[in-house]
Amino acid sequence: MDGTSAPPPSGAQGYRALVVDDEAPLAEVVASYLERDQFETTVVFNGSDAIAVARELDPDVVILDLGLPGVDGLEVCRQLRTFSDAYVVMLTARDTEMDTIVGLTVGADDYVTKPFSPRELVARIRAMLRRPRVQTPVDAAAADDRPPPRQFGPLSIDVAARDVTIDDEPIMLTRTEFDILETLSARPGVVLTRRQLLETVRDGPWVGDDHLIDVHIGHLRRKLGDDAAQPRYIITIRGVGYRMGSGQ
Repeated sequence: MDGTSAPPPSGAQGYRALVVDDEAPLAEVVASYLERDQFETTVVFNGSDAIAVARELDPDVVILDLGLPGVDGLEVCRQLRTFSDAYVVMLTARDTEMDTIVGLTVGADDYVTKPFSPRELVARIRAMLRRPRVQTPVDAAAADDRPPPRQFGPLSIDVAARDVTIDDEPIMLTRTEFDILETLSARPGVVLTRRQLLETVRDGPWVGDDHLIDVHIGHLRRKLGDDAAQPRYIITIRGVGYRMGSGQ
């Protein structure tokens, strides 16, 4: 745990976490809880350092304060999304629906309001990371066993490669957005509740507002060019949740 831009040694084990908060005591407490849980943890106190260190560190998760001086958390998240697919958990002293929507729209995966329990924060981060993300290299024989991409009209979802295209044009999704789409597309036509979706992509019980999924769905729809009024891919079932459409 430190306040410098130096990443941990390359031989260190465990997930890499970057904590970004200008409240040094809080940042250090969060980092200490992460380190107890075997995270390789680096702490920085402003947005400019956060972007520079994230490029060097390639973290698995970024715990990011929204109200940073200078380059604020929203701008840091926007820039992170141009080169990193790390999970981003926003920390904020505010608790309004608009703050949540804005924070998640720029690519954050979760949103925690201060004051919060560091132990609960680490548990939520662990739940996010528990779901496998990186595909291991495969030999030619194993590649033949890869399932074909899931096709929904012009939308193609290659689960093994974690690639999404529409009319062969790549669509860039965050980790959480891809997982939601993968979960829905695995059971086309089956309605999944908000809580089912959250617990599937987080790989465990969800504690929080189920409507968090609505923000991710809205962002996913925009990237897919899917009109909520006349959807092709993600169908809203009012009062229940969502299901995958045919894409036709």
